[in-house]
Amino acid sequence: MSYQITIEKTKNPKQKPDEHNLGFGIHFTDHMFTMDYTEGKGWHDPKIIPYSPLSLDPSCMVFHYGQAIFEGLKAYKSVNGDILLFRPRKNMERVNISNERLCIPPIDVDFAVEAIKTIVRVDQDWIPKSEGTSLYIRPFIISTDPYLGVRPSNTYKFLIILSPVGAYYKEGINPVKIYVENKYVRTVKGGIGYAKTPGNYAASLKAQMEAKEKGYTQVLWLDGIERKYVEEVGTMNVFFKINGEVITPSLEGTILAGITRDSTIELLKSMGVKVTERRISIEEIYEAHEKGTLEEAFGTGTAAVISPIGELNWNGKIIQINDGKIGEISSKVYDTITGIQSGKIEDPFGWIVKV
Repeated sequence: MSYQITIEKTKNPKQKPDEHNLGFGIHFTDHMFTMDYTEGKGWHDPKIIPYSPLSLDPSCMVFHYGQAIFEGLKAYKSVNGDILLFRPRKNMERVNISNERLCIPPIDVDFAVEAIKTIVRVDQDWIPKSEGTSLYIRPFIISTDPYLGVRPSNTYKFLIILSPVGAYYKEGINPVKIYVENKYVRTVKGGIGYAKTPGNYAASLKAQMEAKEKGYTQVLWLDGIERKYVEEVGTMNVFFKINGEVITPSLEGTILAGITRDSTIELLKSMGVKVTERRISIEEIYEAHEKGTLEEAFGTGTAAVISPIGELNWNGKIIQINDGKIGEISSKVYDTITGIQSGKIEDPFGWIVKV
């Protein structure tokens, strides 16, 4: 379908934050994208307007039944001034995977990518240039019917907001400490674990808070049935290098098919590294550590890109991985992906899209 995006520029531009002290998800740009869906009419009225609060009825269905999805990607400013996006189409294709599971009407992927490009162009002065910074892009869809019965909504709102960001974890590229969760369950097969929907993250908060109280950055989830097989870290997919082989949990409907995960697998294979997607138990990881064959562990995700794991705590048994230091593979993947994202390294994969 063909859409025309109308643009209304703000009359009151905000003061931009210090890009050396951005944090993550704290500051927001001058504009936002909105588009509505009405049953029988489809998606309509795409526009970019000044960033402002939403006016929603208290009975709006998203508040009561959680019918919503979101995505996350980034824009970068290259050394020669180009504005670069990293695999935006993959994110928008994943929107429709989430939409299908949550009974939300699909979006036009090509148009959604164009909408991202348009709002990034409008707020391009907000893209930070300092090392390790970027413009985080948050597309999301919420159900908007004012109705308290349980059913899919007939109306929706698609929005995109932007936030200049620094490192997601305060540790940056330094290894993080991860707590292996045994008590709580986030999702099971047949559930919504593979969709990027707020309910998955709400289900993770209790375990995450308890882990932080114990001094850990994040939680490593085990499968919801046997509490045996590794799934993912709260905000990242996870990889383990054992005896020269990189292993990551296979996609079986309970974890997110991460864009950075997919990029990491493709990149490692291009480097000649053996990569295997399969079920891997926490016992196998601890046994590999005991044998001295657990060489590295790291998480992957849009927010942190690569986050090395330096310590695991499972049932009170603490192990250090690679002496708590970043490993060779983690470092190579991080340097290569961030180099491609920033335009410093040639992109042989066709991942970069210029705005």
